[in-house]
Amino acid sequence: MIDSVGAWVALVNGKIVRAAEVTQGEAVVVAAGKIIGVAREGDLGSEIARVDVGGRTITPGLIDLHTHGAVGHTFNEPTAEAFAAITRENARRGVTSLLATLAPAPLADLAQCFAFAREWMRGNHAGAQILGAHLESPYVNGAQKGALDPENIRQPDDGSVDALLEFADGLKILVLAPELPGALALVEKLARRGIVPAAGHSLARDSDVRAAMRVGLRHVTHVWSAMSTVVREGPWRKPGLLEAALTFDGLTVEMICDNKHLPATLMQLGYKCIGADRLCVISDATSGAGLPQGSRFKMGGMEYEVADGVGMMFDRTAFAGSSTLLNEMIPVLLDVVGVPLAEAIRMMTLTPARVIGVAERKGRIAPGMDADLAIFDADWTAWKAMIGGKWATP
Repeated sequence: MIDSVGAWVALVNGKIVRAAEVTQGEAVVVAAGKIIGVAREGDLGSEIARVDVGGRTITPGLIDLHTHGAVGHTFNEPTAEAFAAITRENARRGVTSLLATLAPAPLADLAQCFAFAREWMRGNHAGAQILGAHLESPYVNGAQKGALDPENIRQPDDGSVDALLEFADGLKILVLAPELPGALALVEKLARRGIVPAAGHSLARDSDVRAAMRVGLRHVTHVWSAMSTVVREGPWRKPGLLEAALTFDGLTVEMICDNKHLPATLMQLGYKCIGADRLCVISDATSGAGLPQGSRFKMGGMEYEVADGVGMMFDRTAFAGSSTLLNEMIPVLLDVVGVPLAEAIRMMTLTPARVIGVAERKGRIAPGMDADLAIFDADWTAWKAMIGGKWATP
């Protein structure tokens, strides 16, 4: 393991993916946990140690804003075993930062998970860095619950949110249905606390979304999944959350690109309408990620299985998250959706960093940024990942 603290290290002989371009013949120079800069390989001094990446692709470390788990564990398990397994598996795939995403559960259980995540973030760990929690929350519309546990769905105005906001320092995103009673007040409260309010699992009309945006809504959960779309009332068409996500510039939007949740045409439509500066690619991975076909897995109090390369309800009425981690979505973006490489990587790095307010230190290969880097083979398996200037251990 190379530790760059106190030493200068240059990653050479690679293709470097920056926010707007891909370059060759340059080196990424790292020291003291930060990116010092990008320099022509011929300009490097002899005192700088070199790591030859063998023509592989160097990207900023991937950032997954919405991931519930992997390899048989979820973040709803407040244990070192679960958090270590998930974060190590993500680092092995080139994901250097993520939000620990929680499914609805009893309030006491959620409080335990938040408390454990807060303590975990204070320590030093070998896997992907947890930047905070993402609550795919109790405050959703039961008619759009998807695979969420209906036993733990609540109303925004039932007084329960104050118990969750005791952990506001580590909560980055909270999902809600903006059409529910009390939702607008909750959006405003979240925005004041610096938590990103996200619309999802919802039957909202575009008018509900506009009203929520006026008080702080700015993000949308997994476009096309568990959300309203246009309906007719007599001769009038009434747009839903989907049309708002595709249209409103004030919203950033998540999209699952596992080539299972959405067919190519919808992914292409999402990319064309929303664009790389508003669209975040997420895994929405569950504990089924990394498990073989037919494996059973749990999320909260619900059980599902891996079938046809995706998480499934047993009755096949809904997907249950993906079984694909973020690096495996890169070839889908490139080969199926037709996204240029720099933009595909931006939707997994800089754009999510901007959503949660960490773009000043993560998401780009540029001077002063955290030395979070991923090096990929031609098939987009991760050769190595660097987190804070240190090589992540498998």
